[in-house]
Amino acid sequence: MSRLVAWLEDYVLPLANKIGQARWLVALRDAFVSIMPITIAGSVAVLIKSLIAAAKHDLGWQAFAWAMQPLVLVSNVVWRGTFALFALFLAMSLGYHLAKSMEIDPIAGALVAVSSLAMSIANLTKLKVAGKMVPIQHAFDISQFSTTGIFTAILFGTIGVSIFALCIKARFMLHLPANLPYAEQMAFESLIPGITAIFGVGMINFVFQTVTGTYFGNWLLHSIQTPLVKLGQGFGMVLLVTLLVQVFGFFGINGLSVWAPVLDSIWLTAQNVNITAVRNGRPVSFLWVRGSFDAFVWFGGTGGTLMLIVAILLFSKRSDYRTIAKVALAPGIFNINEPIVLGLPVVLNPIYVIPFILAPLVNVAFSYWVTMMGLVNPVQAGVPTVMPPIIGPFLACNYDWRAIILCIINMVIALTIWTPFVFAADKIADANNPQPYFNRQY
Repeated sequence: MSRLVAWLEDYVLPLANKIGQARWLVALRDAFVSIMPITIAGSVAVLIKSLIAAAKHDLGWQAFAWAMQPLVLVSNVVWRGTFALFALFLAMSLGYHLAKSMEIDPIAGALVAVSSLAMSIANLTKLKVAGKMVPIQHAFDISQFSTTGIFTAILFGTIGVSIFALCIKARFMLHLPANLPYAEQMAFESLIPGITAIFGVGMINFVFQTVTGTYFGNWLLHSIQTPLVKLGQGFGMVLLVTLLVQVFGFFGINGLSVWAPVLDSIWLTAQNVNITAVRNGRPVSFLWVRGSFDAFVWFGGTGGTLMLIVAILLFSKRSDYRTIAKVALAPGIFNINEPIVLGLPVVLNPIYVIPFILAPLVNVAFSYWVTMMGLVNPVQAGVPTVMPPIIGPFLACNYDWRAIILCIINMVIALTIWTPFVFAADKIADANNPQPYFNRQY
């Protein structure tokens, strides 16, 4: 481990420091941190609703679930105001911090970024009426404002604010007397740059829609999925999809949402066939199903980030990192990793790219071949994704105690992969932002 940490210090840390000083990455990091209240509130809402649903369907606590219905309704309302609009909040925060770093009006930057996001997603949705899908014009699909729209918010929010900043720096604005009230002066100075930026983003989207015939958000969600739909259960396919989910996740895109049609159409179908076979007393047909990822790979969420939380709590000396890990621990146990992924953050954090991608790939490879050799039952029961590690695999594999052993081994593997990078992250943070004396831990 010491050799790996030394290698990171010699080769990865200098590059990470250079990247970490980039204005855009700093603004993006601050944007994710700023919306942490939205992240935490949305995570708690999802956790409450999922636990009540699990109690009703898996434990048979009908009376308890009925009594908790008001809490479920409140959680639904909270979700609509948090994660359902996550990309909107991110665009606003990114625009603010990016404009602030460029020393221009941050409020105007936030507004330009939100406008750029709104122009870049479809104002067309479909509703099912009498068994038919009816298109509704001039209506936003709220799912495009959720975590599925993060990449769109980052890309077009940055483009909009950059155009806005170029106009300001070039003095392409109205020049007004200095005796105007501050708010009016800032509004008029932002008028021409704001219009230019908004029309610039609008032109980009118009060209993209004209050439491709679709909106950027829709293209991102649907264009990559079709070639993968008919592929089977081979090891290469399982490894590839795991890699894609992790890469998307590192860049702030909810990989599970983007790849849900692929995951569900291929592996959820296989899981349902296995469940039917077990119910009818027949041997299962498929080796790897949808629940296999949750049982053996994505404990704590995509990336196996529960082990990142454990590594921080065990080895990190940074009080800020440990505070975030403590907040993220409870959601992480129930496989909700937004607090740690967006709060630390892991997203676009160059020091964490290797373990975020590598740990799931190693866990997938090990679990796949262990299952193929018959050392553990394939997943053959539907288990809620919020089921904690160890318990979830045991139930999913039809009470196979060997699934517990496999899960523990995978968690140890992931912890081993994450730990050196936690040490390296501490060194980077101490070099760039030393802790105050009274906040240091000994």
